[in-house]
Amino acid sequence: MQIRWLGWAGVEIEAEGVAVVIDPLADASATFAPLGEEARRAKLPSVVEPQPRGAAVAGLVSHLHRDHADAAALARALAADASVHEPVWPGGADLENLALAQANAELAQANLRRRAAKVWERVEVGPFALTALPAVDGLGDPQVSWLIEADGQRALHLGDTVFHGYWWRMARRHGPFDVVFAPINGAVVDFPHRQPPSPLAATMDPEQAALAGELLGAGTVVPMHYDGFEIDPWYHPVADAAARFEAAATGRPYEARVLEPGQSFEVAAVSSAS
Repeated sequence: MQIRWLGWAGVEIEAEGVAVVIDPLADASATFAPLGEEARRAKLPSVVEPQPRGAAVAGLVSHLHRDHADAAALARALAADASVHEPVWPGGADLENLALAQANAELAQANLRRRAAKVWERVEVGPFALTALPAVDGLGDPQVSWLIEADGQRALHLGDTVFHGYWWRMARRHGPFDVVFAPINGAVVDFPHRQPPSPLAATMDPEQAALAGELLGAGTVVPMHYDGFEIDPWYHPVADAAARFEAAATGRPYEARVLEPGQSFEVAAVSSAS
């Protein structure tokens, strides 16, 4: 299994000559564009696109926030008969789903094949087994973590979940995980449609991510979802997230691997490394 980090939360996983993509992002500037000119001037994460174009057999979306469900990035990455696998739509009034509306509309306009995935549900696509596992969104929107299995190895993408109590169930049912991609920017948000704002972070901070990796029994933990989108007053990530994660991971029973966008590596199975 070959894994490539695309920057932010984007990941590309290849096995037997084909690939799946998770949360690819091509146009980071569009994510918070509805908030106005100040948002467009914010620091943007560095991202790269999956390669080659039009070859991925599945697109996995952890949740329908625009920075995780970029329709253009998915359309360019996916083969003609591939589907986008995403969480079940939450229902409710339009106001409840404002955070989902932009990505949902773009996906519909792109005419992508879409498939709703229930938590714990497993499907097979090409050489991959894809399982939607629990995740908890700090804003109350549906989210899943994606388990990708191929070549006898397991990679787990946590989306941008908060710290939660499903870790032991995930590890017991589906572990050990050879590699885990974990969000670390600990962003506190203050969006106009979410008032009064929560004082709690909407995603894991570096120390929580380091602990989650240990609870999941990971062989390698790769930090993601950091170094971008600092937008006053709406989105406040922690400073020095990667350095804090590396410090918190020191001495834990896994390898902490910090990547540059576009960097790839071959996964070593936990079972063969032990």
